Amino acid sequence: MAHTPVLLNEVIAYLNPQKNQNFIDCTVGGGGHALKILSLTKPNGKLLGFDLSQEAILKLQQIKENRLILVCDNFVHLKTIVEQYNFGPINGILIDLGLSSDLLETSKRGFSFAKDEPLDMRFSPATQDFTAQMIIRQYSKDKLTEIFRNFGEEKFARQTAEAIVNIRKKENITSTLQLAGLIETTLGRRFHIKSLARVFQALRIEVNNELEILEQTLSQGMEILNPGGRLVVISFHSLEDRIVKLSFKKFKKEGIAEIITKKPLIPTDEEIRINSRSRSAKLRVAEKI
Repeated sequence: MAHTPVLLNEVIAYLNPQKNQNFIDCTVGGGGHALKILSLTKPNGKLLGFDLSQEAILKLQQIKENRLILVCDNFVHLKTIVEQYNFGPINGILIDLGLSSDLLETSKRGFSFAKDEPLDMRFSPATQDFTAQMIIRQYSKDKLTEIFRNFGEEKFARQTAEAIVNIRKKENITSTLQLAGLIETTLGRRFHIKSLARVFQALRIEVNNELEILEQTLSQGMEILNPGGRLVVISFHSLEDRIVKLSFKKFKKEGIAEIITKKPLIPTDEEIRINSRSRSAKLRVAEKI
Protein backbone atom coordinates (compact mmCIF):
# COMPACT_ATOMS: atom_id res chain seq x y z
CA MET A 1 0.00 0.00 0.00
CA ALA A 2 1.41 3.40 -1.00
CA HIS A 3 1.79 6.01 1.69
CA THR A 4 -0.85 8.71 1.28
CA PRO A 5 0.15 12.13 2.66
CA VAL A 6 -2.18 13.20 5.47
CA LEU A 7 -3.79 16.66 5.50
CA LEU A 8 -1.86 17.59 2.35
CA ASN A 9 -4.05 20.57 1.40
CA GLU A 10 -3.90 21.95 4.93
CA VAL A 11 -0.11 21.53 5.11
CA ILE A 12 0.33 23.44 1.84
CA ALA A 13 -2.10 26.16 2.91
CA TYR A 14 -0.30 26.84 6.19
CA LEU A 15 3.27 26.50 4.88
CA ASN A 16 2.27 28.58 1.84
CA PRO A 17 5.39 27.70 -0.20
CA GLN A 18 6.47 30.32 -2.74
CA LYS A 19 9.06 30.26 -5.50
CA ASN A 20 12.68 30.05 -4.36
CA GLN A 21 11.82 29.37 -0.71
CA ASN A 22 13.42 26.59 1.33
CA PHE A 23 11.65 24.03 3.50
CA ILE A 24 12.41 21.03 5.71
CA ASP A 25 10.39 17.82 5.91
CA CYS A 26 11.53 16.01 9.04
CA THR A 27 9.76 12.76 8.07
CA VAL A 28 9.96 12.71 4.29
CA GLY A 29 8.75 9.09 3.90
CA GLY A 30 7.29 8.53 0.45
CA GLY A 31 7.67 12.20 -0.43
CA GLY A 32 3.99 13.06 -0.68
CA HIS A 33 4.26 16.35 1.18
CA ALA A 34 7.84 17.09 0.12
CA LEU A 35 7.34 16.78 -3.63
CA LYS A 36 4.26 18.97 -3.56
CA ILE A 37 6.19 21.64 -1.67
CA LEU A 38 9.08 21.39 -4.13
CA SER A 39 6.71 21.81 -7.08
CA LEU A 40 5.63 25.17 -5.66
CA THR A 41 9.12 26.52 -4.94
CA LYS A 42 10.57 26.38 -8.46
CA PRO A 43 13.00 27.31 -9.85
CA ASN A 44 15.47 27.53 -6.97
CA GLY A 45 13.66 26.57 -3.76
CA LYS A 46 15.14 23.57 -1.96
CA LEU A 47 13.83 20.97 0.45
CA LEU A 48 15.84 19.13 3.09
CA GLY A 49 14.22 15.78 3.84
CA PHE A 50 14.96 13.54 6.82
CA ASP A 51 14.03 9.89 7.20
CA LEU A 52 15.38 7.03 9.30
CA SER A 53 14.48 4.55 6.58
CA GLN A 54 17.30 3.94 4.12
CA GLU A 55 14.73 2.36 1.81
CA ALA A 56 12.64 5.55 1.77
CA ILE A 57 15.72 7.67 1.03
CA LEU A 58 16.84 5.39 -1.82
CA LYS A 59 13.37 5.49 -3.43
CA LEU A 60 13.26 9.28 -3.39
CA GLN A 61 16.82 9.56 -4.71
CA GLN A 62 15.60 7.88 -7.90
CA ILE A 63 13.67 11.05 -8.71
CA LYS A 64 16.99 12.79 -9.54
CA GLU A 65 15.80 16.18 -8.26
CA ASN A 66 18.83 18.28 -7.30
CA ARG A 67 16.67 20.64 -5.25
CA LEU A 68 15.82 17.74 -2.93
CA ILE A 69 18.48 17.09 -0.28
CA LEU A 70 17.94 13.77 1.50
CA VAL A 71 19.44 12.70 4.81
CA CYS A 72 19.07 9.28 6.45
CA ASP A 73 19.15 10.43 10.08
CA ASN A 74 17.00 11.10 13.10
CA PHE A 75 15.36 14.53 13.04
CA VAL A 76 16.67 15.15 16.54
CA HIS A 77 19.89 16.10 14.71
CA LEU A 78 18.00 18.78 12.77
CA LYS A 79 20.13 21.76 13.78
CA THR A 80 23.43 19.95 13.22
CA ILE A 81 22.44 18.74 9.74
CA VAL A 82 21.17 22.21 8.75
CA GLU A 83 24.54 23.67 9.74
CA GLN A 84 26.41 20.87 7.96
CA TYR A 85 24.58 21.56 4.68
CA ASN A 86 24.54 25.32 5.22
CA PHE A 87 20.83 25.05 4.47
CA GLY A 88 18.74 28.19 4.62
CA PRO A 89 17.06 30.54 4.99
CA ILE A 90 14.32 28.21 6.22
CA ASN A 91 10.76 29.29 5.46
CA GLY A 92 8.93 26.33 6.95
CA ILE A 93 9.33 22.98 8.69
CA LEU A 94 6.97 20.01 8.55
CA ILE A 95 6.95 17.17 11.08
CA ASP A 96 4.48 14.41 10.20
CA LEU A 97 4.61 11.92 13.08
CA GLY A 98 2.56 9.21 11.40
CA LEU A 99 4.09 5.79 10.78
CA SER A 100 4.67 5.17 7.10
CA SER A 101 2.83 2.34 5.40
CA ASP A 102 6.20 0.78 4.59
CA LEU A 103 7.04 0.46 8.29
CA LEU A 104 3.70 -1.14 9.07
CA GLU A 105 3.41 -3.36 6.01
CA THR A 106 6.89 -4.38 4.91
CA SER A 107 9.53 -3.61 7.54
CA LYS A 108 9.05 -6.96 9.36
CA ARG A 109 10.05 -5.26 12.61
CA GLY A 110 6.90 -5.86 14.61
CA PHE A 111 5.11 -2.52 14.45
CA SER A 112 1.75 -4.23 13.81
CA PHE A 113 0.11 -6.76 16.12
CA ALA A 114 -1.74 -8.16 13.09
CA LYS A 115 1.41 -9.77 11.67
CA ASP A 116 3.65 -12.49 13.09
CA GLU A 117 6.98 -10.67 13.30
CA PRO A 118 9.89 -10.29 15.73
CA LEU A 119 9.37 -7.81 18.57
CA ASP A 120 11.87 -5.27 17.28
CA MET A 121 10.17 -1.88 16.71
CA ARG A 122 13.38 0.06 16.01
CA PHE A 123 12.96 2.85 13.49
CA SER A 124 16.66 2.54 12.59
CA PRO A 125 18.18 -0.90 13.27
CA ALA A 126 21.51 0.31 11.89
CA THR A 127 21.90 2.88 14.67
CA GLN A 128 19.77 1.42 17.50
CA ASP A 129 20.51 -1.63 19.66
CA PHE A 130 17.55 -1.60 22.04
CA THR A 131 14.48 -3.58 20.93
CA ALA A 132 10.95 -4.20 22.17
CA GLN A 133 11.90 -7.81 22.89
CA MET A 134 14.60 -6.57 25.27
CA ILE A 135 12.04 -4.42 27.10
CA ILE A 136 9.70 -7.40 27.48
CA ARG A 137 12.57 -9.59 28.71
CA GLN A 138 14.37 -7.14 31.02
CA TYR A 139 11.99 -4.55 32.49
CA SER A 140 10.53 -5.09 35.95
CA LYS A 141 6.78 -5.36 36.50
CA ASP A 142 6.70 -1.78 37.81
CA LYS A 143 8.69 -0.43 34.86
CA LEU A 144 6.49 -2.23 32.34
CA THR A 145 3.39 -0.92 34.10
CA GLU A 146 4.81 2.59 33.95
CA ILE A 147 5.45 2.59 30.20
CA PHE A 148 2.12 0.92 29.35
CA ARG A 149 0.32 3.48 31.49
CA ASN A 150 2.33 6.58 30.54
CA PHE A 151 3.04 5.90 26.87
CA GLY A 152 0.01 3.79 26.02
CA GLU A 153 -2.57 5.21 28.41
CA GLU A 154 -3.64 1.60 28.94
CA LYS A 155 -5.97 1.08 31.91
CA PHE A 156 -4.97 -2.59 32.26
CA ALA A 157 -1.26 -1.74 32.36
CA ARG A 158 -0.52 -3.55 35.64
CA GLN A 159 -2.40 -6.72 34.71
CA THR A 160 -0.57 -6.86 31.37
CA ALA A 161 2.83 -6.25 32.98
CA GLU A 162 2.21 -8.93 35.61
CA ALA A 163 1.24 -11.47 32.95
CA ILE A 164 4.39 -10.74 30.96
CA VAL A 165 6.63 -11.14 34.01
CA ASN A 166 4.95 -14.43 34.93
CA ILE A 167 5.07 -15.98 31.45
CA ARG A 168 8.68 -14.97 30.73
CA LYS A 169 9.82 -17.17 33.65
CA LYS A 170 8.74 -20.13 31.52
CA GLU A 171 9.35 -18.95 27.95
CA ASN A 172 10.80 -16.09 25.94
CA ILE A 173 8.30 -13.68 24.39
CA THR A 174 9.82 -12.95 21.00
CA SER A 175 7.02 -12.34 18.49
CA THR A 176 4.14 -9.91 18.00
CA LEU A 177 1.46 -12.61 17.87
CA GLN A 178 2.87 -14.24 21.00
CA LEU A 179 2.56 -10.95 22.90
CA ALA A 180 -0.86 -10.17 21.41
CA GLY A 181 -2.16 -13.61 22.39
CA LEU A 182 -0.84 -13.19 25.92
CA ILE A 183 -2.61 -9.85 26.33
CA GLU A 184 -5.87 -11.21 24.95
CA THR A 185 -5.74 -14.24 27.27
CA THR A 186 -4.85 -12.09 30.29
CA LEU A 187 -7.68 -9.62 29.86
CA GLY A 188 -10.32 -12.18 28.90
CA ARG A 189 -13.76 -10.57 28.80
CA ARG A 190 -12.18 -7.16 29.37
CA PHE A 191 -10.10 -7.51 26.21
CA HIS A 192 -10.47 -4.96 23.44
CA ILE A 193 -8.24 -4.62 20.40
CA LYS A 194 -7.44 -1.08 21.56
CA SER A 195 -5.46 -2.58 24.43
CA LEU A 196 -3.15 -4.18 21.89
CA ALA A 197 -2.77 -0.88 20.07
CA ARG A 198 -1.93 0.92 23.31
CA VAL A 199 0.64 -1.63 24.49
CA PHE A 200 2.33 -1.75 21.08
CA GLN A 201 2.35 2.07 20.95
CA ALA A 202 3.97 2.21 24.40
CA LEU A 203 6.70 -0.24 23.42
CA ARG A 204 7.43 1.63 20.18
CA ILE A 205 7.68 4.98 22.00
CA GLU A 206 10.01 3.51 24.61
CA VAL A 207 12.26 1.80 22.05
CA ASN A 208 12.66 4.96 19.96
CA ASN A 209 12.55 7.57 22.76
CA GLU A 210 9.95 9.34 20.64
CA LEU A 211 8.49 11.91 23.01
CA GLU A 212 11.78 13.33 24.28
CA ILE A 213 13.11 13.50 20.72
CA LEU A 214 9.97 15.32 19.56
CA GLU A 215 10.30 17.95 22.27
CA GLN A 216 13.97 18.56 21.41
CA THR A 217 13.21 18.77 17.69
CA LEU A 218 10.42 21.31 18.15
CA SER A 219 12.81 23.61 20.02
CA GLN A 220 15.50 23.21 17.37
CA GLY A 221 12.98 23.82 14.60
CA MET A 222 11.75 27.08 16.11
CA GLU A 223 15.36 28.19 16.62
CA ILE A 224 16.45 27.69 13.01
CA LEU A 225 13.32 29.04 11.30
CA ASN A 226 13.45 32.38 9.52
CA PRO A 227 11.21 35.07 11.10
CA GLY A 228 7.77 34.54 9.57
CA GLY A 229 8.57 30.88 8.97
CA ARG A 230 6.11 28.28 10.15
CA LEU A 231 6.43 25.03 12.06
CA VAL A 232 3.68 22.57 11.07
CA VAL A 233 3.24 19.38 13.08
CA ILE A 234 0.89 16.46 12.45
CA SER A 235 0.47 14.19 15.47
CA PHE A 236 -1.48 10.96 15.79
CA HIS A 237 -2.04 10.36 19.49
CA SER A 238 -2.72 12.46 22.55
CA LEU A 239 0.80 12.23 24.01
CA GLU A 240 2.37 13.72 20.88
CA ASP A 241 -0.33 16.35 20.53
CA ARG A 242 0.10 17.40 24.15
CA ILE A 243 3.84 17.94 23.66
CA VAL A 244 3.23 20.02 20.53
CA LYS A 245 0.53 22.08 22.25
CA LEU A 246 2.66 22.77 25.34
CA SER A 247 5.78 23.53 23.28
CA PHE A 248 3.86 26.05 21.17
CA LYS A 249 2.50 27.70 24.33
CA LYS A 250 6.05 27.89 25.68
CA PHE A 251 7.29 29.53 22.45
CA LYS A 252 4.45 32.07 22.67
CA LYS A 253 5.20 32.83 26.32
CA GLU A 254 8.87 33.37 25.44
CA GLY A 255 7.80 35.83 22.75
CA ILE A 256 9.39 33.90 19.90
CA ALA A 257 6.27 32.60 18.15
CA GLU A 258 2.58 33.05 17.56
CA ILE A 259 0.19 30.11 17.61
CA ILE A 260 -1.66 30.09 14.28
CA THR A 261 -4.06 27.22 15.00
CA LYS A 262 -5.96 27.91 18.24
CA LYS A 263 -7.39 24.40 17.96
CA PRO A 264 -5.86 21.51 16.03
CA LEU A 265 -7.08 20.85 12.50
CA ILE A 266 -8.42 17.38 11.79
CA PRO A 267 -9.10 15.54 8.51
CA THR A 268 -12.41 15.93 6.72
CA ASP A 269 -14.83 13.03 6.55
CA GLU A 270 -13.91 12.70 2.88
CA GLU A 271 -10.20 12.33 3.63
CA ILE A 272 -10.90 9.75 6.32
CA ARG A 273 -13.06 7.82 3.84
CA ILE A 274 -10.21 7.78 1.31
CA ASN A 275 -7.41 7.23 3.83
CA SER A 276 -8.59 5.63 7.08
CA ARG A 277 -5.14 6.05 8.68
CA SER A 278 -5.68 9.81 8.72
CA ARG A 279 -8.59 9.61 11.17
CA SER A 280 -6.59 10.38 14.33
CA ALA A 281 -4.40 13.11 12.79
CA LYS A 282 -4.18 16.55 14.39
CA LEU A 283 -2.36 19.47 12.79
CA ARG A 284 -0.96 22.44 14.73
CA VAL A 285 0.93 25.45 13.39
CA ALA A 286 3.18 28.04 15.03
CA GLU A 287 4.85 31.01 13.28
CA LYS A 288 8.21 32.41 14.36
CA ILE A 289 8.19 36.10 15.20
